[in-house]
Order: sequence, then structure tokens, then C-alpha cells
Amino acid sequence: MRKVFYNPDIGLLIFRLFIGLAMAFGHGFGKMPPPEQLVAGVAAMGFPVPILFAWAAALSEFVGALLIAAGLFTRPAAAFLGITMAVAAFVVHSADSFDIKEKALLFFFSCVLLLFTGAGKYSLDSIVRKK
Repeated sequence: MRKVFYNPDIGLLIFRLFIGLAMAFGHGFGKMPPPEQLVAGVAAMGFPVPILFAWAAALSEFVGALLIAAGLFTRPAAAFLGITMAVAAFVVHSADSFDIKEKALLFFFSCVLLLFTGAGKYSLDSIVRKK
């Protein structure tokens, strides 16, 4: 029983589930399909083909986050979501105080962690790797 508390793979599973589901249903689901406000915001930032980049952001926040929760293609999903959160933190909220950009930074650094660690033993990535 004591070993459970020292198992980093269980910690990664809990972390991935929370981060992925919180992002997917707290932020991404409402952006599917991307609302005009999101497309306009992307255009205002100067991105070319704003509809394409709005879809990329929305898919990263919803589908990418679900992939993170499942532990499937975790590193690529974390890379896409991390880039989206970097734009949110350092571009969209660049002039805002820390308490406004904090959520985007927490999601960004969560993605950085997953880029370094991967999904862990209790993931679909682990099952796919074994085959």
C-alpha cells in the first residue's frame, strides 16, 4: 500500500487526467467550432489565415487535451497545446497582470512537463509502444 504514494506513474496519470479534462471541457469544448470572436482575435494578432489558426487553437484545446487525458500521442498533443497556451500567455495576455495570465501559464508549463516526462506507464502511449 505504501508504494502507491511513491509511484510517479500514478501521479502522471492523475495529473494528465486533470489537466486534459479541465482544458478540454473548461476551455476547448466551448471553442468548437471556433466562434467569430476567436477568429477575429486571431486576425487581430496578425496570424495569416485566421480561420485556420483559430481551428488549430480550438482543436489543440479540445482534441489535444483529450489526447493528453488518455495518454495517446501525449508529447505531440502537449506540444500543440503548449504553443497555444504560450500564445495565450505571452501574446493575448502580455499586458495583463500575473493573476490574469496565470491560468495560461499553468497550462503551458503543464505541457512542458509532459513534453519532458511523456505520459507514463498508465497511458495508451505505453500500450501502443509495447506492440
